[in-house]
Amino acid sequence: MFKIIKRILNWTGPYKKRVYLGFVFSFFQAICIALPIVISAKGLQYMLDDYHGTKELTSQTIWLLLLFMVIAILGRFLFSYLKAVYQESVGYELAASHRIQLGNTLKGVSLGFFNKYRTGDINGIVTTDLSFVEMMAMKMIDIVVNGYIMTFTMILFLLFYNPIMALIAITGVILSMIFLQLLQKHSRKKAPVHQQSQHELVNNTLEYLRGMSVVKSFNQEGIASRNINKAFKNSKNVNIEIQKSFGIYNVGHRMGLKLASVLLVLVASSLVLSGDMEFSDLILITLFAFVMFDSIEPISDATHVLETVDNMLDKLDAIEQTEFVDTKGKDIHLKHFDITFDHVSFSYSDRPIIQDVSLHIKEGTTTAIVGPSGSGKTTLCNLIARFYDVDKGAITINGMNINELSLHTLMSSISMVFQNVYLFNDSIYNNIHFGNPKAMKDQVIEAAKRAQCHDFIMSLKDGYSSVLTDGGSSLSGGEKQRISIARAILKNAPIIILDEATASLDPENESLIQCALDELTKRKTTLIIAHRLATIQNAHQIVVLENGKIVQKGTHEELIQREGTYRRFIRIRHEAENWVLK
Repeated sequence: MFKIIKRILNWTGPYKKRVYLGFVFSFFQAICIALPIVISAKGLQYMLDDYHGTKELTSQTIWLLLLFMVIAILGRFLFSYLKAVYQESVGYELAASHRIQLGNTLKGVSLGFFNKYRTGDINGIVTTDLSFVEMMAMKMIDIVVNGYIMTFTMILFLLFYNPIMALIAITGVILSMIFLQLLQKHSRKKAPVHQQSQHELVNNTLEYLRGMSVVKSFNQEGIASRNINKAFKNSKNVNIEIQKSFGIYNVGHRMGLKLASVLLVLVASSLVLSGDMEFSDLILITLFAFVMFDSIEPISDATHVLETVDNMLDKLDAIEQTEFVDTKGKDIHLKHFDITFDHVSFSYSDRPIIQDVSLHIKEGTTTAIVGPSGSGKTTLCNLIARFYDVDKGAITINGMNINELSLHTLMSSISMVFQNVYLFNDSIYNNIHFGNPKAMKDQVIEAAKRAQCHDFIMSLKDGYSSVLTDGGSSLSGGEKQRISIARAILKNAPIIILDEATASLDPENESLIQCALDELTKRKTTLIIAHRLATIQNAHQIVVLENGKIVQKGTHEELIQREGTYRRFIRIRHEAENWVLK
């Protein structure tokens, strides 16, 4: 348990001094809690002495005791407030700084990272896990560390009155800690199971919501809800099982403390009967016996929470320690933008995706990448942008290995237009302006005009100020695609990568987008992944991939004359385009 507490303290980083100052305030708070008990016992002793006539109880003594009582009560609330101000707010500040750190990490890692972690898992770590840590980390510090400070401060008071009483109290604490150790060992096994059930809950909920349109269109609400209901039920069962299994250890911990309390009263009573202790001291010890352990009783409930926090910190550390793509890269001004693949190979999860590819793409030319699904087309282009790092070989731009370039230098040289367009929940203007934050308004409008989207934007009620929601769901696929092209035009990068940018579009939108792409790719080094003949036939070079290997390379006129994958591909495309419903 204390290893986890130490880890949380180390995790507090620059705020550690505030946490330790909170411990000091907790110590003084404990003194202020103990003082009223001592004052009450003293007052009772003075009253008994006055009753028996051995010592007169003066009004001055009464007022003095009341003054000390008021000071102790006010001190208790003051130190409690100071502890909260200095210590409890640390969790929120830490969570905020770690969210920023996670954001910086996520934008600097390779795309392979997002294949390793599911979106729901990342979302769960950044939101649910961090929220849990920010709420519970300092609360656990308060319950455990401050709890023991309270208890041992009161034991010090007992030690002053009677060492035997202090020894009994310490024995009770040790007995309770044995049960806590057993509880922690059991909790360490259960914490990952609990967290996994929560992540499955998040993943299934996200999948259910994202696939709602498909679910409703196929009228399969029952089947779709099966997984999410299963996740809900599993989460419930895991939580119930954890609570049941912790019961015996929880009871053992609390029983040890209660036995110590009862034993303190019994021993003190026997000492009073034998004449070795004053009756007022019996009252003091009785009050102490049932107060001193109150602060550490909740620790048994906190043990599972501590293990959960520890498990969450493991996941946070795993992400935060992920190596950035451009850790060793340099900012270099590139003068030319020819691209060379030199015997490049890449595998994902031990499955070969790209195998010994050598290819040269001249600056200012267009290269089309074609091939069947799963042949490695998108991966080949993603390697240029270092969404992944190659296993073997090298990719160079202007003769410079891209691994030697900083991610900033590399991505400043590349614009990518994807089939599935992502638009931010922001205005259309800001979505286009995202391509070049330094651009002026007239440049944004000019980019929109060149991308064939100015007219439809102006037809909207708020024009460029129109706010998009849900990734631009209010726009058609062609309209979203043209906005993404306008964004790329505004960036004005010398290398353009188009990944199925004209797929699944109607003829009118395809024509408009083709005009926009012509504007985008003028005098640029361009790679196009496409299946449509109109998109690829004018390319300076066509590369045919199959099973991650280049099987053909040449112009459209050259490849159409040869028997092979490309010729079969063109024949199939013609058959598909000429197909009609009879």
